[in-house]
Amino acid sequence: MDGNRRWAKKRLLPAALGHAAGAKRVRAIVEACLRSNIPHITIFAFSTENWRRPEEEVSVLMSLFASYLQKEVDQMEENGVRLQVVGDQSKFSPELQTLIRRAETQTQSSNKITLRVAANYGGRWDMIQAAKAWQKSNPGVDIQNLTEEALAAHLCTGQAPEMDLLIRTGGESRVSNFMLWQAAYAEMYFIDTLWPDFTPKQFNEALAWFAKRDRRFGSAAPF
Repeated sequence: MDGNRRWAKKRLLPAALGHAAGAKRVRAIVEACLRSNIPHITIFAFSTENWRRPEEEVSVLMSLFASYLQKEVDQMEENGVRLQVVGDQSKFSPELQTLIRRAETQTQSSNKITLRVAANYGGRWDMIQAAKAWQKSNPGVDIQNLTEEALAAHLCTGQAPEMDLLIRTGGESRVSNFMLWQAAYAEMYFIDTLWPDFTPKQFNEALAWFAKRDRRFGSAAPF
């Protein structure tokens, strides 16, 4: 969800208002997923690298996250949205960790769509923690016995299907350490629109583009 700060700068607004506008956009896109019967969506809210941003901006992001968890959880439950937060939560305040657990528990029976919020998440971190988790679950087993399937089961998204479509707003053409393993065969859609301006119509255009892709997963194209 790239472009919140640039959106604010274009309007001579503080970055905090750009992030607030971006948070509001999440609901519209999740609702678009519900209308299209999409069962899984993951949004990249805060990366392991984002701690390098100014302390004031990080504080605003944490406050927005806490507010989102408090204000949106009832609506998510009502709409059948199951919330899961993926990433290293140990760096969050105890209060934020409590809000995360409450929101996940409240929505755990929702079954229309699973919304994963990647917070303090990095693709490299995910693979390392998965390898450590596998080793912990298999004490004494030689690393040579580790398979792709076994490692994938220990990723933050271990219970989810592999990623089909990765959308990045904001005009950048890179994945920025987002779900490196899961995106191995994802179709990648880059759009210049800044995240707060990304509309359900544009989201549906991305889905239409995806539907036309010839997905061979490494196999040869048919003659």
